[in-house]
Amino acid sequence: MEDRSFFVHPSCYVDEGAIIGEGTKIWHFCHVQAGAAIGRDCSLGQNVNVGNNVRIGNGVRIQNNVSVYEGVEIEDNVFCGPSCVFTNVLTPRAHFPVHGVYAKTLIKEGASLGANCTVICGHTVGRSAMVGAGAVVTEDVKDYALVAGVPARQIGWVCECGKRLDETLKCPCGREYRLDRDNLQKKI
Repeated sequence: MEDRSFFVHPSCYVDEGAIIGEGTKIWHFCHVQAGAAIGRDCSLGQNVNVGNNVRIGNGVRIQNNVSVYEGVEIEDNVFCGPSCVFTNVLTPRAHFPVHGVYAKTLIKEGASLGANCTVICGHTVGRSAMVGAGAVVTEDVKDYALVAGVPARQIGWVCECGKRLDETLKCPCGREYRLDRDNLQKKI
């Protein structure tokens, strides 16, 4: 491990069998468990736990105090804000353990999860979607949707760049979108 292409702070634990991509930085007091795979050019802030068999894509930013439990998959270029929460069991009981049977959660490419939000397991947060700080996601979030509240409800649409879209669905950055039924799609 002396000649590696990624950085792990000395206060961290990386279990044998974990895979970490080139250019990734793992900061203070983190734990990456066996079987986890973290892509290239990621950043894991202080006190991040990555569970067994978790898959994290390239360019992902996970801020301080986040635990990514088994059953969660994070695609490329996702932002996980400070202290955001993932779950992996819908009906947890200490005296009835599930023994590795976890509900699957998918965070799609480019999505942003605000500080202190919670994503209840078994749901998908769509491509380039944005979940507001403190929101509780209890159902799937559409691509490009802006959701907020408890439970999280859609309050608008966002561009790939993160700016909120107005009724024209044209972003100042130059990207344009269109509604197809009740789903937003980028114009090509």
